Amino acid sequence: MQAVQAFRSLKVFNYRLWAAGALVSNVGTWMQRTAQDWLVLTQLTHHNASAVGTVMALQFGPQIVLLPWTGYAADHYDQRKLLMFTQATMGALALALGALTVTGVVVLWHVYVFALLFGCASAFDGPVRQTFVGSLVGDADLHNAVALNSTSFNAGRMIGPAVAGLVIGSVGTGWAFLVNGVSFVAVLVSMSWFRRSELRGSARAGRARKGMSEGFRYAWSRPDLKAILVMLFLIGTFGLNFPIFISTMAVGVFHTDARGYGLLSSFMAIGTISGALLAAGRGRPRFGAILAGAGMFGVGCTFAAVAPTYWLFAGALVVIGVAALTFTNTTNSLMQISTEPAMRGRVMALRLAIALGGTPIGAPVVGWVANHLGPRWALGIGALSGFAAVSVGGYALSRIRREQRMSLQNR
Repeated sequence: MQAVQAFRSLKVFNYRLWAAGALVSNVGTWMQRTAQDWLVLTQLTHHNASAVGTVMALQFGPQIVLLPWTGYAADHYDQRKLLMFTQATMGALALALGALTVTGVVVLWHVYVFALLFGCASAFDGPVRQTFVGSLVGDADLHNAVALNSTSFNAGRMIGPAVAGLVIGSVGTGWAFLVNGVSFVAVLVSMSWFRRSELRGSARAGRARKGMSEGFRYAWSRPDLKAILVMLFLIGTFGLNFPIFISTMAVGVFHTDARGYGLLSSFMAIGTISGALLAAGRGRPRFGAILAGAGMFGVGCTFAAVAPTYWLFAGALVVIGVAALTFTNTTNSLMQISTEPAMRGRVMALRLAIALGGTPIGAPVVGWVANHLGPRWALGIGALSGFAAVSVGGYALSRIRREQRMSLQNR
């Protein structure tokens, strides 16, 4: 019965189409991420972790720069059409980068430019993709659908890097980009087959009248949302730098090849898929799960930093995967469910901007630490981010409960 509940959103026709197309695209996306990091780290530079950090900064920086427009677009425009445009754009960019790489003319600045362009498209894609789930299943099954989306995303994380390692070793890095470009066709086809009459809540986006400043004021007036955003900033900025952590440990500490690097990413995905399926079977998300996820993340990064062997490091990545998914998935669901429908696009854009937009700050710092002090010290920074987030969340939770008790006493 619990297993059936975990997959209840798949009873909805439109969501089944969405999930099928997204799974194919997610595999391609993780193939590209793996290939891109490997290309920069081993082919365009001599194991320069700072260059990988720069790519991450360019790819995630637009989440902050374009924030005034991304949340507004998610709340005002036709979400299905906007998603089809962003998905098509990202597919075209992947094909172009693949062509440059296959023909052997790619240089580092090409990757920088494509990372920036991909980041711009992704900045518009992220908020609308997350809030669009509500149009597919409704609020009652929103938490379940968000968890299943995470399962699909992390299934791609498990399969994609391993496939990318095989592709890179067999025919070259550029072909991984080309496969990703083609994979976006699956999403476009699935969305074109939607039963549009069954889409829910699309009209509510048009009722949002004010700009992104209202989203800031709304989130900052809510102690729970404010605490979650601060926790997301800490872990998103200094903890979610897995391309740097995994690639530098694989190459610099364990001296493995592309296949071994891809396998490490897949181990981490085993943890995230497990966390996603556990989340899908739970009821309403709670703040305590966010605290637990942040604490487990800190512990997992600590174990990874001191792991003496490749396989113990891989095991620590499983723990980190469960923790990261528990933390990010619960923040996503809790913020959507507790936010007014007309504000969701802007609040989710703010969430993504803070969770991912801190990468331009954190990735170069973590990359510098990995280069000069070693990959294990870089993982130590990730561990500290998890423990700091627990401190922030614990303080906020105790303060909220204290205010609630005082309010009850004053009645």
